[in-house]
Amino acid sequence: MITAPQLRAARSLLGIDQRRLAELSGLSVPTIQRMEASGSIIRGNVDSLMKLIAALEAAGIELIGEGAVSQGGGRGVRLKSGFDPAKASDAGNVEPGGSLP
Repeated sequence: MITAPQLRAARSLLGIDQRRLAELSGLSVPTIQRMEASGSIIRGNVDSLMKLIAALEAAGIELIGEGAVSQGGGRGVRLKSGFDPAKASDAGNVEPGGSLP
């Protein structure tokens, strides 16, 4: 499984745009756009999801599931457990230490 925020973060880490991800995965740009716009877990054609995940993994992305331990030694990002980014309306107001005012 992959979530829309994971997809956007993975693309950002790779420094690629939606068009390049579409090329790498063999999917259309509108498909990538729909996937990134979904609310949470990306739902869709299983074949499309498999192509997307394979392309990300081939490019060096390790998808980490909820509560899973990363097996790789590379750099990465992970959202803190219990944090709801939808409630963080102004990311610029994060205080030192990562808490919201």
